[in-house]
Amino acid sequence: MDVRHQHPIKVRFYELDPYGHLNHSVYVQLFETGRVELLDQIGLGLHTLQDQSYQFVVSKIETKFLAPGVGGDELIIETSLTEMRRASSRWFQRILRDDQVLATQEVLAAVTNDQGRPVRCPDFITEALLPFLAGPQ
Repeated sequence: MDVRHQHPIKVRFYELDPYGHLNHSVYVQLFETGRVELLDQIGLGLHTLQDQSYQFVVSKIETKFLAPGVGGDELIIETSLTEMRRASSRWFQRILRDDQVLATQEVLAAVTNDQGRPVRCPDFITEALLPFLAGPQ
């Protein structure tokens, strides 16, 4: 199944660079928001995971900037997973304005215990994320 989580957001004036474009560092924050919102929606919010001694730790981010966002834009952060491994996951995300893709991001995240050591992803996490697992992008 190819389900993508979607989270709407509006570009605020303080997120703009001196040229009036959405600052490149804000894209990373928006992508993070998309992943956190997906986890919240499926009952695996960060506090819930932490209470069970698990966390996702980002180990690699690759962002491609394709078109600028501007103040007042209403955007969609689209999030899916492209791979679930024993102790890691690969996430693919896009930021869209209508049908135009402004940026994409691929994230590799390790599953760790509360001491930050990689651990096998428990079944309850894998099963909850499975509907969002899509093929390679």
